Amino acid sequence: MSFGNEVQAMVYQGVEKNIIPPSFEKLEQKAKEHLDAKPYDYVAASAGAEMTKRKNKQAFEKWNIIPRMLRDTSNRDLSTELFGRKLSFPILCAPVGVQSIIHPEGELASARAAAAMNVPFVASTASTYNLEKTSEVMEDKERWFQLYWSSDREIAASMVKRAEKAGYSAIVITLDTPMMGWREKDIDHAYLPFLQAEGIGNYLNDPVFLSRLDQSPEEDMTSAILLWSQIFGNPSLTWGDLDFIKAQTSLPIVLKGILHPEDARLAVQHGVDGIIVSNHGGRQVDGAVPAIDALPEIVDAVEHRIPVLMDSGIRRGSDIIKALAIGARAVLIGRPYMYGLALAGEDGVKQVLRNLIADFDLSMALSGKTSVAELNREILRKES
Repeated sequence: MSFGNEVQAMVYQGVEKNIIPPSFEKLEQKAKEHLDAKPYDYVAASAGAEMTKRKNKQAFEKWNIIPRMLRDTSNRDLSTELFGRKLSFPILCAPVGVQSIIHPEGELASARAAAAMNVPFVASTASTYNLEKTSEVMEDKERWFQLYWSSDREIAASMVKRAEKAGYSAIVITLDTPMMGWREKDIDHAYLPFLQAEGIGNYLNDPVFLSRLDQSPEEDMTSAILLWSQIFGNPSLTWGDLDFIKAQTSLPIVLKGILHPEDARLAVQHGVDGIIVSNHGGRQVDGAVPAIDALPEIVDAVEHRIPVLMDSGIRRGSDIIKALAIGARAVLIGRPYMYGLALAGEDGVKQVLRNLIADFDLSMALSGKTSVAELNREILRKES
């Protein structure tokens, strides 16, 4: 049996219990019931009228899979390769900040779960637990570090160097958040967890950041938070600034937030190693193009010169198939594993990943394909 069949057998035979709902919609609803409104909305809500978040889902529904019959799909290969490393599955845990607001173990629980499931974990700059602790709990498993590029470039350089030293194998630079988008529910709650020192653990443990303070955070946390608020974003960045970060590390550089094919071409021209097509789950620009709709043009624009990944709207195995068939090498998931974390901590994240992988495996087999490498646009049809 392959992964999906094994999961089905264990569930139906009572070997494994469902500790979270397998349905994304029920999972989200349970998380909403479990969490206070402020942290729930911080995770679940998006910018403005939340059009982008809705369109992400609707856009996936317009891509239809055309299954093929009488193919031997009894054995499947779910692996893919990125930057010379073989991954067991074409799935990564997306960088999600401030996980401590929904579970006390936050990023540490998620990282342990990802490691247990052989799913790479992308640690956020905006973590409550610092990147070194997160790396430590993952032992030798694959992890990447996501950089919010500070307006203090020496702090940005320091974090990249710390990540390489701690065993991370790629740097993901998020481009779409030089400042935070207009998120109506957070404004309504007047809630920004960073101002309570949640999500700034990487700064509080950074030697360059600490050198900018007159007193340690233990002595004066208010000043540390104020400094964070002043240097978090960097709206002055241009393509020419990438050379600075590239000079700080030997790790692959991946740009997250690309939605325009010309930006994809510029990324290739500036020597980056990969792209993540993403609209930040709808959290930055209300009315932005759905990531899955931007994906085909970007895949075509890079012409196989660098790998393209995709996030924003991945909820089920069929979504993964569609993204990979269009040309993504792998996908990243965010909110689903956050809801699993909220409901059941590390075990909840593990089960979210288990369910997604099993669903993907079975859906791929039922589509007539036996490997990630076989997925292509021939099995898709888009509604006009």
